[in-house]
Amino acid sequence: MTVLAKRLIGAAIARRPSPVAVLLALLLAVLLSAVSVGAIDVPLLSLLSGQLDERQMTAVWFLRLPRAMLSVFVGAALAVSGAAMQGMFRNPLADPSLIGIAAGAALAVAIAVVVGVPLAGWLGLYGLSCAAFVGGLLSCILIFYCARISGVFVASYMLLAGIAVNAFSASATGFLAYSSDDRQLHILRLWTMGGFGGAMWPSVIVCAGIVAPAVWLLLRSASDLNVLSLGDEEARYLGVNSERLQRRIVVCTAMAVGAAVAVSGIIGFVGLVVPHLVRITIGADHRALLPASALLGAVLMLAADTFARTALSPAEVPVGVLTGLVGGPFFLWLLLKRYGRKAPL
Repeated sequence: MTVLAKRLIGAAIARRPSPVAVLLALLLAVLLSAVSVGAIDVPLLSLLSGQLDERQMTAVWFLRLPRAMLSVFVGAALAVSGAAMQGMFRNPLADPSLIGIAAGAALAVAIAVVVGVPLAGWLGLYGLSCAAFVGGLLSCILIFYCARISGVFVASYMLLAGIAVNAFSASATGFLAYSSDDRQLHILRLWTMGGFGGAMWPSVIVCAGIVAPAVWLLLRSASDLNVLSLGDEEARYLGVNSERLQRRIVVCTAMAVGAAVAVSGIIGFVGLVVPHLVRITIGADHRALLPASALLGAVLMLAADTFARTALSPAEVPVGVLTGLVGGPFFLWLLLKRYGRKAPL
């Protein structure tokens, strides 16, 4: 092999695409596949050229594309929130559900369905989404207040308060479900399983308007999270206000996860598995970990939703059930393969 060939190969290896660029290309490919696959056949070439008949255009623009975009925003919100929470707690097994947002949202939806809330009724199709967002927000405010009960924000207090809120909300939701009739129980069951069957452009726009700024602020916190991983005292010496950073992460996570849960219901394991998978693949540097987690979360959620609506067509598998069935065993396998008999913490 000539010296020139060796230099060219070395330069090509040095200029290999970044994980973020690869994930962006993968997201585009999965998005095109999701929009073209379904009961109404939409050939990929026709989709790219824009030569669609009326039925195909209706299926793409009013059904598949808003659903695909909503799954992208929800997947990115859950995954990047999980990565930020794990960085804040310095624990790779942390999850956005620890702070009680999903449980509070579920309780608010149960109250709106079983007890009946006039405002939720007036809002029509968006009543349950608004109830879920308000419930998640109130849970976050309560937990945030408990974390500052000593006058200083303490992350461990927030974790303990989140466990208490989760337990209470789950019990109250179970009691309301037990008191409901068949129709109400069916609504609650579908919502707690998670899915994007009711996706429409207004819900996509509202979700994007909340998730996008929250994710952007979390991405801007990447360097500070790297410093925080050294410990609170070391972060303070290096000029990072750990309390302010933790408050920002909690607020942004509450916004992102609250909006995601409001439009999709409860979908588990994405915020836990995706950041862990990215971490063992590209490392723990949050400057790469956070954007890669957001993109991989979007890719996996979009792929899961596409499989959920096409695998048993015309029936539809709830996305939350699918992520739990696949994510649970996969995460166990990942832990065994990665750590073996050694403790990960």
